Amino acid sequence: MSYKWLKWTRVLIALIFFLFTTLIFIDFRGIISEDRITRILWLQFTPSLLKFITLFSLSAAGFIIILVLTSLFGRVYCASVCPLGIFQDFIIRAGKLLKVRKRFRYRKPAFILRNTILVVIILSAFTGSIILVNIFDPYSLYGKFANGLLRPVAIGINNILTGALEARGHYYLYHVDILPFSFITLIIPVLTLLTLIIMAGKFGRLFCNTICPVGTILGWVSKKALFRISFDTGKCTKCGKCSFACKSECMNIKDLTVDYSRCVACFNCLTVCEDAAIDYRITWSRKNNSSKNGHDPGKRAFLATSLGGIAVLAGIKESLAAGKDITPLNKRPTEIPEIKNYPVSPPGSLSIGHFTSLCTACQLCVGQCPTGVLQPSLNQYGWSGYMQPFMDFDTNYCNYDCVKCSNVCPTGAILSITEEAKRSTQIGKVVLEIKNCVVYTENTACGSCSEHCPTQAVRMVPYINNLTIPEVDETICVGCGACEYACPVHPFKAIYVDGNPVHEIAKSPAGDSLEYTETEDFPF
Repeated sequence: MSYKWLKWTRVLIALIFFLFTTLIFIDFRGIISEDRITRILWLQFTPSLLKFITLFSLSAAGFIIILVLTSLFGRVYCASVCPLGIFQDFIIRAGKLLKVRKRFRYRKPAFILRNTILVVIILSAFTGSIILVNIFDPYSLYGKFANGLLRPVAIGINNILTGALEARGHYYLYHVDILPFSFITLIIPVLTLLTLIIMAGKFGRLFCNTICPVGTILGWVSKKALFRISFDTGKCTKCGKCSFACKSECMNIKDLTVDYSRCVACFNCLTVCEDAAIDYRITWSRKNNSSKNGHDPGKRAFLATSLGGIAVLAGIKESLAAGKDITPLNKRPTEIPEIKNYPVSPPGSLSIGHFTSLCTACQLCVGQCPTGVLQPSLNQYGWSGYMQPFMDFDTNYCNYDCVKCSNVCPTGAILSITEEAKRSTQIGKVVLEIKNCVVYTENTACGSCSEHCPTQAVRMVPYINNLTIPEVDETICVGCGACEYACPVHPFKAIYVDGNPVHEIAKSPAGDSLEYTETEDFPF
């Protein structure tokens, strides 16, 4: 029986999932709707599991479907759905083209190491720290890589094409700025890329079968999968071709056995066996006449790896051009530092504790944020919250009516919130340090903070010499950061937002029914 159709069906499904998952991270034009993003990510194992724990709803039960599919067909998730697994296949194909590793060999399973890593990650999560999930979850790792490296590449290519087309009088595209970012936040994406290039190029799916916690969990289930690969001992000549093609290095040709816990159901072994000695069929017995294969979805290997390097260069170039062009009004540097007791977590995250306990730092909300105010954190949430997004009002401000991050979060760290509820959700409170304000220090008119406050929590009151000076009412402040972003003094702001550890409800401003419109030249 020919199994080529089975392999190429798997390859087609993998390419579809990989394409759309990558697109949602690099979609800087907002082409993919929020509903479709949710559907695309529904089957991602860890985000689905975390959201199910939070909501206990079948709308977040994609991981259950994955467990059912694994119990029937083996680790099809790893070969066809997981973006990091599919990305490794591109690297493996590149390794073959470059003759880094032309064939694989059977490797003994590292059961103790795999299970130890999983237990440590689970125990760490139960203690309230999700840092190990952030580091090892395959979906989140790919998200960091795609958002931190591939997205700047996509924008850079767009800008190059825009310039070339405009020079010829065509205006199909438009220039897109890359907002400033910290290069320290690129450490994990760059390390992820380098690690995967080394591990996958040299040792195939070693990461999936030694380190990945999702791979370990699904490996337990796949041991008893209904459909499994099996050897026909009467036909097998022990030529070794199936073992050489197995990127999971789990086919023991000497004993004609396969470690089902490591088999990712790529079906490569089925297509290389010239003696028809390998079958994929229902296996009722516990006999060890099994098989495991690596997988071969290789098509754009160089594209996947080279874009990572180009992304860093493109990001540097574009971010320098996209910096906030605001000339400080103060002649003398401000001296009183800002005192922020808490970072500002996104609206819909309920509290810092809720957010940090569920956010896997996949960076999807960072890429989807229209203003770029969501940025990967360094130590804002502490060392255990590294890369979890926070509201960075030095970079930009939060749109008064925007709820996009709450609609795309796949883990439940940011729960869906309506625009109406968002307008009264207080994620932080405004703090005014009047001794930093240019009106106070230099008798210079300003008022930019009041001009851009959507709730009138900042207003100008009479001061001296026909000047007005800011006055704040923190009870009606929603913590959007527009005032902080617009404040033109340097280096310390005269007005800023201190985060609420638990989100509160802001009071309605006097007169109510505000109509808020953004100005195109914000903040000046």
